[in-house]
Amino acid sequence: MTAHPSPTPPFRDPRLPFAKRIDDLLARLTLDEKVSFLHQFAPAVERLGIAAFRTGQEALHGVAWMGPATVFPQAVGLGATWNGDLVRRVGEAVSKEVRAMRARDDRVGLNVWAPTVNLLRHPLWGRNEEGYSEDPKLTSAIATAYTRGLRGDHPVYWRTAPVLKHWLAHNNETDRATSSSSVRPRVLHEYDLRAFRETVEAGAVAGVMPAYNLVNGRPNHVSPYLREQLRTWTDEELLVCSDAGAPSNLVDHEHYFATHEEATAAALLAGVDSFTDHGTDGSQIIARVDGALAQGLLTEKDVDRAVRRHLSVRFRLGEFDPHDDPHPGTAEFDTPAHRALAREAAEQAVVLLKNDGDLLPLAPDARIAVVGLLADECKLDWYSGTLIHRSTPLEGLYERFGAERVEFAEGVDRVRLRLADGTYLHVPPAPEAADEVRGAAGALDPALLSGRTDLPPLTTDATGTEFALADWGEGVLTLRAPDGRYLSVAGDGCVRAAADQPGGWVVQETFRLEPHENGHLLRHLGTGRHVSVAADGVKVAVENASIFELIIVERGADAVARVAAAADAVLVVAGNDPHINGRETEDRTTLALPPQQERLLRAARAANPHTVLVLVSSYPYAVDVARLAAVLWTAHGGQAAGTALARVLAGDVSPAGRLPQTWYASDADLPDLLDYDVLGARQTYLYFEGIPLFPFGHGLSYASFSYADLATEVAQGTLRVSFTVANTGDVAADEVAQLYTRAAEPSAARPRRELLAHRRLTLAPGERTLLTFEVPLSAFGFWDVARGGRRLEPGPYDLLAGASSADIRLRTTVVLDGEPTAPRPVTSASGLEAADFDDQSGVALVDRTRTARDAVTPADGRTGQLVYRSCDFGTGTTEVTARVAGRGTLELSLDGGPPLAVLTLDEPTADVYAYTSLTAPLAANGVHDLHLGLRGPLRLAHVGFSG
Repeated sequence: MTAHPSPTPPFRDPRLPFAKRIDDLLARLTLDEKVSFLHQFAPAVERLGIAAFRTGQEALHGVAWMGPATVFPQAVGLGATWNGDLVRRVGEAVSKEVRAMRARDDRVGLNVWAPTVNLLRHPLWGRNEEGYSEDPKLTSAIATAYTRGLRGDHPVYWRTAPVLKHWLAHNNETDRATSSSSVRPRVLHEYDLRAFRETVEAGAVAGVMPAYNLVNGRPNHVSPYLREQLRTWTDEELLVCSDAGAPSNLVDHEHYFATHEEATAAALLAGVDSFTDHGTDGSQIIARVDGALAQGLLTEKDVDRAVRRHLSVRFRLGEFDPHDDPHPGTAEFDTPAHRALAREAAEQAVVLLKNDGDLLPLAPDARIAVVGLLADECKLDWYSGTLIHRSTPLEGLYERFGAERVEFAEGVDRVRLRLADGTYLHVPPAPEAADEVRGAAGALDPALLSGRTDLPPLTTDATGTEFALADWGEGVLTLRAPDGRYLSVAGDGCVRAAADQPGGWVVQETFRLEPHENGHLLRHLGTGRHVSVAADGVKVAVENASIFELIIVERGADAVARVAAAADAVLVVAGNDPHINGRETEDRTTLALPPQQERLLRAARAANPHTVLVLVSSYPYAVDVARLAAVLWTAHGGQAAGTALARVLAGDVSPAGRLPQTWYASDADLPDLLDYDVLGARQTYLYFEGIPLFPFGHGLSYASFSYADLATEVAQGTLRVSFTVANTGDVAADEVAQLYTRAAEPSAARPRRELLAHRRLTLAPGERTLLTFEVPLSAFGFWDVARGGRRLEPGPYDLLAGASSADIRLRTTVVLDGEPTAPRPVTSASGLEAADFDDQSGVALVDRTRTARDAVTPADGRTGQLVYRSCDFGTGTTEVTARVAGRGTLELSLDGGPPLAVLTLDEPTADVYAYTSLTAPLAANGVHDLHLGLRGPLRLAHVGFSG
């Protein structure tokens, strides 16, 4: 008898479409197996030969958390390149390294959680470094480029599967798990959703990750917009992956649901497909889903829908077609091409903000003083890989100009810490031990990495150790020993010189000196405890805090002034440490440079007028630049940052980075961090009416450029715009040509100017080129709250072409056809949705129900005002009806006149979702602006008129 091999199951047959193969596999999986796939760490199904799979591999600007990898500039730096082709190539390199690393370490995942498309609405957001721009058009252009690189160009199989972060309206770390972003419909559709939409529609996105926060009172993990918006933008199955711990937050922190079974069911039904919770342990999520199934909150069909999306990603990644997938053999890792690309990206990210007197580029024979806390640093952030190569500004300048022409002063204060008995803190000699870089071995969750305990704790002796003290602002200090190790605290509470850099989820290398009696207490910020000198070493303790006298051996400003005075030019390299004062979990409190760095800048400028400020930072600063000859900014530029900066300073490369967000002149220009109404609060370059320090799109060059020959043509729903750009300078250089528009005669508030398109191009001296942009007419529309949809308003639109949002070289006006403005018919059956207002003051949007739609309420629980423009009451009304919950009063007036109707809810409803109807007489006819005043904790959902 001849044995016949088992037939290949359909899900293994590459000749079949993915949809049919997934149908087959779903039918073979048991319910328990399918439920297990809902956790981030999906187990193997050995009986079907299916491997384990995890969602989530951080890859924001290189492969993160899994050890050494090529480190590219921070995302905000990639945004500053304004170069989609470059960013696509960066994404391609990152995805190839993901594949190469996975070949030797199966902990490396192919479902990459990148890029971040949250808009950089507010520069104090702690995670500013993770986004690309404050502008949705630029953000989506850069994000689309990165996702295309991550995906790869094979028509069937994806090299990696990108997931966009963080859905939605997420720009604050303060109370991020419980705060609600109040987002009016116009801001939602014109701003926050837009960056996601245009990136998803480009076709290289595998999914999204909801953010921790709430939007309009409803957690993002149960957002109706996942279904109503996201899944309508593409025919692809999008995988929605929760943020870490967010499913539990629905009950534990947000108290939005009473039980985890209810919360898990609601999230799954809203569209969350993969639950990132409890680390690698899926048992709790499985138990919650099982409980929801048992209680009738979920059906197997609901589970199947989520698992289908999970499997769709795995099929696209080629997991089930090992012989057809072209990517598993990818071995490109830390190649010469990747190193060159890292340098190119770092060079293109440098923005020249000011260059009076053409101080830059530096003369080849210049004697250079390079000073500042960032001068000899190559900083990483939370989403960086471990450096294989490293280049600091100082090292780059040594290499480019020669060490004999460069003098260095870090600018730290050199200090000793003396106790009352006359002894000093001392770092004892360490036994021979290998240098250790945090995270070099890789970790699925680097937040769990602990500090070193193999080095001896600090002691005291008669002379002590001289520490390098850096103040990063708000009194947050680091103390570094002479061997370069930072004082740090491990799990045993001992203080050691043990860390290569400040870092970790909870930074253990920061301290604060607190005045106490005739000295200072030294508080360790990671534990909140004071440093105490004990018989067995120096520790942090709840009691018995030691009192220290700070002995300053040398002030950093004195060292800076000394080297600055002897130089032809001084480079002050200032900025931030990405793990301190402005990072995930912590927003900034000010745009100002930390006082210690301001002192260094002043000392350098006083000693030498040829002072250049080089800002290396994750975010903008407000700096007095009036007396500075030149200013540059770059984000933390990755492994090649120093080399790239030196090449720009030397003129080997002409700078052509452009600011991806507005740099405001002072904190007074900023709205509240939690005010998400960019339209009403006049935020970002779109609406800001003040004078910025540096405008959106700004950046100078060593060349000069002229613009000419602006022409326009409207045809078949598209506006074609063309103009020429010429290099009128004497060096080859890149220019970033930018095209903006503004509605000249709008019926509603519109942006002061809005980016339509841009192009980065390289021109030789004397070279001229013609640029052509094709802009769909829909780009000139806005979200009309009266219609509940986008509308192109007919009329004149200014077109503005130039080198920044403020440096406009050419302009013309085109008249576009569209849909005329019409009054809002409020007497129809649909009435007036409260959230569809035109203007507001003191109002917050909240959830009408736990699953859908919005209501409005006074933000402070006391008073709020709403305006609805051009409401058409027809031939007349006799009655108004309001759907309300809570308790309070609603007043109606027309055109700002006296109240015509007052509706009061004296007895509070059962809860905020228990709506009731209030009626009152109202005589109105014709077209008027309707004003509503709210008093008390009243929720208003809808207003209807009859008569």
